[in-house]
Amino acid sequence: MTDLTPFSTHLRAEAVTLSRGGRSVVSGLSLSASPGDAILLTGRNGAGKTTLLRALGGLLQPDMGTVTLNGEASRRAAAMHCAWLGHADGLKPSETVREALTFAARLHETALHEVDAALNALAIDRLDERPCGRLSRGQGRRVAIARILLSGRPVWLLDEPAGPLDTAGRDLLAGAVRGHRAKGGIVIAATHQVLDWPDAQITEIGA
Repeated sequence: MTDLTPFSTHLRAEAVTLSRGGRSVVSGLSLSASPGDAILLTGRNGAGKTTLLRALGGLLQPDMGTVTLNGEASRRAAAMHCAWLGHADGLKPSETVREALTFAARLHETALHEVDAALNALAIDRLDERPCGRLSRGQGRRVAIARILLSGRPVWLLDEPAGPLDTAGRDLLAGAVRGHRAKGGIVIAATHQVLDWPDAQITEIGA
C-alpha cells in the first residue's frame, strides 16, 4: 500500500476473564500492544483464542476486566480502530475479486487506486475479474487479506490467517503484516501454524 501515514493506536487488555457456553476459557489475562507490535495467540483447540480476539475487537463483553483502545472501551472504539479477519472469508460467489475489493475501499473511504496496490500486494492481480466463487481456498484467503489492507484500520485481528495458505501465500501475508507494522500498525493473530514474524510476542491461551 502507498499510504505511509503512521498509526498511533495502543491496545490494552487488563485482567480479562471470558467464558463460552458457561465455561471459563480465559481467566485474568492481561496484554498490551503498542504501534508496530505483533502478538501471536497460541493454544489448543477450544482454548479461547477466537473468543479473546472477539473481546479485543469489541464484539464480546468480558465477564471481568477491560479492553481499551487509546484509553477508550473497545466496544465503542473498535469500529474505527480494528479490522477483523475470521475463519470465513465472507466473499460473495458472484462478485469478482475487483468488485469485492472496490466495495471494501468505498466502505472504508480508501482511495480507489489502492485497490490495485492491494491486488499486487497479495499477488491476485491476474484474478481480478474472476468471480470469487471460482477461487481456490487459498486464493479466497488472499482476497480477504487484501480487504484488510484496504480497511485503513490500525489494529488487525486475524483468526487463523494462514490456515489455507501455501508457502507463497504465507510469505505474502508476512509481507503485508511487515508493511502494516512498519507504519505503526498492530497485528494480533490466533494461530496453530508457525508464523515467522520478527519480534512477535507469543501469548499461549489456556496454558
